[in-house]
Amino acid sequence: MQYREDRHGAQISLLGYGCMRFSRKGGTIDYEKAEAEVLRAIELGVNYLDTAYLYPGSEETVGRILDENGLRDSVSIATKLPQYLVRKESAIDRFFNEELRRLRTDHVDYYLMHMVTDVKQWENLCALGIEDWIAQKKASGAIRNIGFSFHGSTELFLQVLEAYDWDFCQIQYNYLDEHTQAGRRGLEVAAARGIPVVIMEPLRGGKLVDHLPQGALDAFAASGRTWSPAEWGLRWLWNQPQVTCVLSGMNSMEMVEENCRIASETGAGELTEGDFATLEAVKGAINESVRVGCTGCGYCMPCPQGVDIPALFRCYNQMYTEGKNEGRQEYWQTVSLRKEKAFARQCVGCGACERKCPQGIAIREQIHIADRELRPLPWRVAGDVARLWAVR
Repeated sequence: MQYREDRHGAQISLLGYGCMRFSRKGGTIDYEKAEAEVLRAIELGVNYLDTAYLYPGSEETVGRILDENGLRDSVSIATKLPQYLVRKESAIDRFFNEELRRLRTDHVDYYLMHMVTDVKQWENLCALGIEDWIAQKKASGAIRNIGFSFHGSTELFLQVLEAYDWDFCQIQYNYLDEHTQAGRRGLEVAAARGIPVVIMEPLRGGKLVDHLPQGALDAFAASGRTWSPAEWGLRWLWNQPQVTCVLSGMNSMEMVEENCRIASETGAGELTEGDFATLEAVKGAINESVRVGCTGCGYCMPCPQGVDIPALFRCYNQMYTEGKNEGRQEYWQTVSLRKEKAFARQCVGCGACERKCPQGIAIREQIHIADRELRPLPWRVAGDVARLWAVR
């Protein structure tokens, strides 16, 4: 296993264990299977375990594994405050203390504000005294590092990054999401400030492994490499020195063995021009089924009415490359929960976007088609209610 440093010089394994996807049996986590897989990962050098308050049974499972095997001091635990459920100051301690109980520990090594989509959510927490609370917990040793996990646009990510002296952050990032959500720009800005970046969804929840079109598989086969699709995705991430740790939701011993092997062999700056050409061919094959030829360049922005055009088209296309619910869920996380509305219904038809679009897309027409598919009535109503709850 190879390691990269956190902000304070501690060693973090390149591969982290994402504990959201433990195998289940009869609706509950298969403890014996999860235990065997986690123990093997730790034996192979993994020292960063990521869980969260809202992952059903996950914190309890992690705590039990580490406690019963005497391994608490051998690893770092990352878990998350469900900030979207916090409405008063006392709730912060209530959630945190419950997490300590579940995890059978007296401290959390890496504590995150979970699923931040807008800087307004952090400002709401600040109004409840979160900064003083963090200072007290860090002074007592109950929290060692404070960070946030993010779903949203690059600009909003940079605003959250500026809002506090963070110890680390966690973003969705993979070769298909290179320029979406926080994206490469967010990764590089964070790293330039000395803020470690932990990666989630490195393989899009397995979709960059199990749901690739034949053209993508053919491109990999033609590369001359013997790497699996998972290895391609992981090596692309670890090729970037700004990436501190990559989380993998491993739920088989084969995945543990393969991912740990890759994390022991790969390094920054090792991919060749040919490798990057292969990945471009793979992305091209994936994107053949897209509905709108938007490249996400952002030339159409800013929209005078606040419509997030690139995010709208990206999620619309995702409906047809990965699945309708996946695209709708992505739009929910990255757009619907923002403080400032960014929906297609705000368009007044001025045409400023079309005059700047290098792809010649009929944006004024297409955004309404995309919006209808992304937000059918049940999703639209649920999104409006959730937005009011999330950002108040």
